[in-house]
Amino acid sequence: MSDGRDIKEMVKDTYGAIATQSKQQSQSSCCGGSSCCSTGDFSVMAEDYTRLSGYVADADLGLGCGLPTEFAQIRPGDTVVDLGAGNDCFVARSIVGETGRVIGIDMTEEMISKSRENAQKLKFANVEFRFGDIESMPIDNDAVDVVVSNCVMNLVPDKKKAFSETFRILKRGGHFSISDIVLKGELPDSLRKSAGLYAGCISGAQQMDEYLKTIKDAGFTNVTVQKEREITIPNELMQSHLTLDELRDFKTRKIGIFSITVYADKP
Repeated sequence: MSDGRDIKEMVKDTYGAIATQSKQQSQSSCCGGSSCCSTGDFSVMAEDYTRLSGYVADADLGLGCGLPTEFAQIRPGDTVVDLGAGNDCFVARSIVGETGRVIGIDMTEEMISKSRENAQKLKFANVEFRFGDIESMPIDNDAVDVVVSNCVMNLVPDKKKAFSETFRILKRGGHFSISDIVLKGELPDSLRKSAGLYAGCISGAQQMDEYLKTIKDAGFTNVTVQKEREITIPNELMQSHLTLDELRDFKTRKIGIFSITVYADKP
């Protein structure tokens, strides 16, 4: 991968295209995004939202890797920010109720447009979507009770800045619950440098220990892994990036790709 600007443009192009697709189309890849892989149904990251209160079928593109709102300890009347503009906003709205507020932030205009249409259909006056960069959020200081995010931080080139911004917008005593992809062990260079796998949530992932340290370094306390789930990447995907010898080596070294949901407090 090249510099942060190129990464952002690639992610915007990929997810802008996904926003115009159905869930079935977007799931023809490992994490949504047809550039990620080209054969078979590789929707191996996503978890099932349909049982959660507030689920909106039209907002479900199968792009997540966890269920952060299920763990986020949201309360009626809270102000919640979703770092993304998808179903987590509507699930959060079902919890905060009429007295709360939900704000989704996304740098992809197509995602913002789709989410605004869904909110308008549901006549939700207290759910809004703002076009913006997670490294520089269009939110005031100390304004938010809870932040949630689902498989987005791994797409951000400057994760330190993104977690610093998350800290900035949270009120004292506020907290986040974020689902993301992390690694245990180093990816082969051909996987790590793949633009498609960056958009597919894999090659942009940090080592798990590094990821948790980034959160702590931003000032958060009580950093807790609420859920951990190993992701099995299909051989068809790996074979499009690795030789057979590299694939054998990859499996021998037992590199782990995990979905984790992490909680942390702003003291």
